[in-house]
Amino acid sequence: QVQLVESGGGLVQAGGSLRLSCAASGRTFSIYAMGWFRQAPGKEREFVATISGGGTTKYADSVKGRFTISRDNAKNTVYLQMNSLKPEDTAVYYCAGSLWTVPTTPTQYNYWGQGTQVTVSS
Repeated sequence: QVQLVESGGGLVQAGGSLRLSCAASGRTFSIYAMGWFRQAPGKEREFVATISGGGTTKYADSVKGRFTISRDNAKNTVYLQMNSLKPEDTAVYYCAGSLWTVPTTPTQYNYWGQGTQVTVSS
């Protein structure tokens, strides 16, 4: 069982930056791929980025070059550095854990955090 707790969300102006963190419980954190998803009001949850236990990453086209996912297995934590934020990045951001290698769909994830709100003003 893995429990995930996100932090770092908030209100930022367009062009600004935020760093989200996701702290995971459990001693087997390093075997899980960790991902970030987001969900805006009235929209489906969408993939943002994922990182495998070995550090392989994959990004949604909409965030490539602006967002960076990373992990610190010693701290059981995954991060999402978000730069050049746009109003369309406004959403609740969720951290998730998976036993797949580089999963990009919500159904491939077994564990979810409660979400953290990111609001980007224009």
